[in-house]
Amino acid sequence: METSLSWVATIATVTAASIVASNLGARITGYGFIIFTVGSLAWLGVGLASDQIALVWTNIALTFLNLFGIWRWLGRQARVEDGSRAAARASHSAPGEDLFPVSLLAGAKVRSGTSDLGSCVDAMAGCRSGRIAYVMVSEGGFAGAGEHLRRLPWNELHVDDDAVVTRLDAARFCRLDPVPKDEWPAR
Repeated sequence: METSLSWVATIATVTAASIVASNLGARITGYGFIIFTVGSLAWLGVGLASDQIALVWTNIALTFLNLFGIWRWLGRQARVEDGSRAAARASHSAPGEDLFPVSLLAGAKVRSGTSDLGSCVDAMAGCRSGRIAYVMVSEGGFAGAGEHLRRLPWNELHVDDDAVVTRLDAARFCRLDPVPKDEWPAR
């Protein structure tokens, strides 16, 4: 029983850590915390069965932290994201300019026509004007290793559904100078 429980705990913990580390949105992160809870409860069982008091107390604490993660990501953050999406949808039929959630810029796909150029990693905006100056786009690599960051001026972009679209074609995009990860332009 103890061996089976330790395998459940191991698989749940590794799976949950992979999901949470991937940062694929509030709901998926919340599901990761549900799996983490299964893992911490299984580790708690292993600790009880093997008389490992430190493992028991660690996983009691982790279970509470995982429950907080579930509330945070499946409760609060999911509702905030739902609210921003609803406002964006409603803005399509309201007078004035269509709106988009600025949080979309962290992780949105960047497209040119039908080609995916990369993903937004962040954006820089003016402190007084609130205008977005540029977005930084990650292109290539895997999980951040081997990627190239390129600066796309906001006037070259627009938001279309859940993607950022540029008029630059893939060849012109690739000719943009790569930007070091820790030396973004001030202007």
